[in-house]
Amino acid sequence: MPAKDRYHDSVKTALIKDGWTITHDPYPIKYAKTELYADLAA
Repeated sequence: MPAKDRYHDSVKTALIKDGWTITHDPYPIKYAKTELYADLAA
């Protein structure tokens, strides 16, 4: 899993305060033998 940048928690908090629901943190994407991670899924 990749490291979070320094803005991650601030952006996540701002989205939650704005009414967003964070469903995955991070969001894993798996295809065949490849794994990717999107920062947030909302």
